[in-house]
Amino acid sequence: MKISLVYQGKNPCHLKTFLRQQGISRGLLAKIRHEGGAIDVDGTSGRKLDMIFPNAVVTLTMPPERVRKEPVIPSYVPLKILYEDRDFLIVDKPAHLATIPSPDKKHRYDSLVNRVVGYYELRGIKDTVVHVITRLDRDTTGIVLIAKHRYAHALIDKQVHDHSIKKEYLALLSGKVNRQHFFVNLPIGREPGSMIKRTITEDGKPSSSEYFLEKKLRDASLYRVRLHSGRTHQIRVHSKAIGHPLVADTLYDGKNSLPLQRQGLHCFHLVFYHPFLAKQLEIYCNPPRDFEGYIKKNKKE
Repeated sequence: MKISLVYQGKNPCHLKTFLRQQGISRGLLAKIRHEGGAIDVDGTSGRKLDMIFPNAVVTLTMPPERVRKEPVIPSYVPLKILYEDRDFLIVDKPAHLATIPSPDKKHRYDSLVNRVVGYYELRGIKDTVVHVITRLDRDTTGIVLIAKHRYAHALIDKQVHDHSIKKEYLALLSGKVNRQHFFVNLPIGREPGSMIKRTITEDGKPSSSEYFLEKKLRDASLYRVRLHSGRTHQIRVHSKAIGHPLVADTLYDGKNSLPLQRQGLHCFHLVFYHPFLAKQLEIYCNPPRDFEGYIKKNKKE
């Protein structure tokens, strides 16, 4: 893969300085130079100490990515693609599907990553690494952002750490919650004795969720939830903590309620800065049938 960058400064600049400004870390630069990649300036091989001049075109040839010792087994179940270009793939993850494969048989052969590998393979792209940026729980549906190469991953990862990626969820809270807008600011940590569950704990990591009431239902309340931190099970734990666990979230004391057979949580809105297009990208994703079915079934008379 080749990526071209134009130096738009007014004065000469060291190539190394320009690459650092473009988010090329020392580690990535070393991989480009020593693992089969290349850096050219106006069509000529460039060294990192070379000077570049206004309007110079710097072309990066990305080296092949190293696939782990046990390659991901491709799954050819079709993806629901919300957006795709050279650098990013954005998909709608269904319920009951893990985001990444795990050693157990259930999730080794069919996870979202397996399906992405299968999708790439059908398009003639083999031996690639799937860079998942926004991961979802197995039974949470909606938007997942994937970087197609490590340079895109490096640039978007900075936005993840800066919390500048905007993610919003639709959440079905059990019971009647009579608040239009509120924050839950409670620290989250691992529940003692469990590898899966999280809980509110004094020594947990600071966590903030913002809730906006969308609709009152007969036995539940539909909220739009904006994350201001990215902890594991954050909305699920915060909703339980205020006494209104997510509908059908049995791990956190929610009660099953057909047609939902998993927690009532859907990532429907994503906004991030696309570093290669130099603009904000905004993605929406409608809730799946079981989520909509629960709302329809529980409309207030």
